[in-house]
Formats: sequence, C-alpha cells, structure tokens
Amino acid sequence: MGFVALVTGASAGIGAATARRLAREPGARLILVARRAGRLQALAGELGGATVIAADLTEPGAAAHVREVVEAEHGELHLLVNNAGASWRGRFADAGWANVERHMTLDFEAPVRLTEALLPVLRVTAANASAAPAARRDGAAVSIVNVASTAARLARPGAAGYSAAKFALAGWTDGLHLEEREHGIHVGLVLPGFVKTEGFPSTELLERRATRWMVSTPEAVAEAIVEAGPGGRPERYVPRFYWVFAASRILAPRLVRRATGGGAFTTMTDHK
Repeated sequence: MGFVALVTGASAGIGAATARRLAREPGARLILVARRAGRLQALAGELGGATVIAADLTEPGAAAHVREVVEAEHGELHLLVNNAGASWRGRFADAGWANVERHMTLDFEAPVRLTEALLPVLRVTAANASAAPAARRDGAAVSIVNVASTAARLARPGAAGYSAAKFALAGWTDGLHLEEREHGIHVGLVLPGFVKTEGFPSTELLERRATRWMVSTPEAVAEAIVEAGPGGRPERYVPRFYWVFAASRILAPRLVRRATGGGAFTTMTDHK
C-alpha cells in the first residue's frame, strides 16, 4: 500500500531530516516543497526519487499549485507536514508591526492556506483508507502535522512576533483536529526547542556542558513528527522534557517571566 507524504521546508534542517525519516516507511512516496530547487533535487536523488515542488508558500497561488501537482502525480495524500518557517529577531518597539506581519505570513498564514488547499485531497484519502479492507488500525492513516515551537507556549524578549505566529498555529491546530477527526484526519503538533541546524547552530549552548542538554537534533524532531502524524499523538515536545517549561507558564507565570526576561533560556528553533 502506498503512503504519500508532503513535507514543506524540505531543503534543509528539520524538513530534510523528516523526508529521510519518512523515506524509510514502507511504500513511501514523498513530495518535497521548498524554495531551493537545487537542494530539493539533490535530496530527491539521495532518497531514490521524490516529487519536487520549488515554491515560496507565501506567494499568491502557491498553495493551489501544490495541490495541482499532488492531484496530478499522486491523486492522494496521507500525511501533510507543515514545517516551513523562519524567525527574525526584533523587539516590538523597534521592529513594529512589520516584523509581526512577516512572521504571521510565513509561520501561520502559509501553512493555513496550504492546508486549506490540500484538505479536500486529505479527506478523500481518509475516506478511501477507512473503506479499504486493510485499513490501518494503529495510529492515523491520514494526518496533518504542524511544526510549531516551544515559543508557541512560552515567549521571550526579541521574539514576540515569532511567538505570536506559533501561538496562533498551536491554537489553530487544536481546533482543526476537533473539526477534522470526524473525517478521519488526525492533526498533531510538534514543539521543538533548541535544534542544531544551519540557521541556528546553537554554538554557545553546545560549547557549555551545563547547557548542551538543551539542544536537540533535526532527526529527533523528525521522529516526533512521525509520532504526531502517523503515530496519532496529539503533540510532542522536542526534547520531551520541554513540556515542563510550558506547564511552568501556567503554574508559575511570575517565575517564568522573571526567568525569560533575564535571558535564562530561549525557545528559538530551526530556520526552516
């Protein structure tokens, strides 16, 4: 049985690691989406073949184009991984609405629009999967995974715009799951903390034994994406213990504000 998965931001970091991880799934057929065509082609060659779509998902018509390719070349879609995103530092008083809008456009609006375009394909695939004699009984046959950040639960100075977009993505994910589960679609959320990538090498943290434990790898996030998608988990923090920070915001907000205000820790993730 085929398994069609689409990964955005697939040219590097978490997206590329996710593509490599999904390629190990039996019968996997991958669709790689990112702006850098050369990198996508190289990754497709490494994986033994994949559909490559070079597109800027913030551009008008990009989501519709992706859907056209998916329908023409595959006709079904079992997993959508909304991973593409980025962060630009700047305090609100200095960077203003322009910085917030930039984050909302790429980190929230783009995945929402792509999901809107692909939802009919996902629903048809889910309906066909549930009717098939060999329908999957463990986990989720059809799923969407939105890659947010621990910044979706905990903000920090200089990254309010990023947090705003990721908070929105997390809230929308919860609501979308409740709406789509009746159609057989699971919607999961992955919240990475520090991840060593080309955009964010986390050099200072890795050089110190006391903070090295805070940094994860793209491969660990990729595994979490599989758990939150086909595995049927509602959400996964990477590393797992980062949920403590999110819980602390609710249980001890004054303490968390003091800690984050003093720069004790951060929640920057991959520039995808």
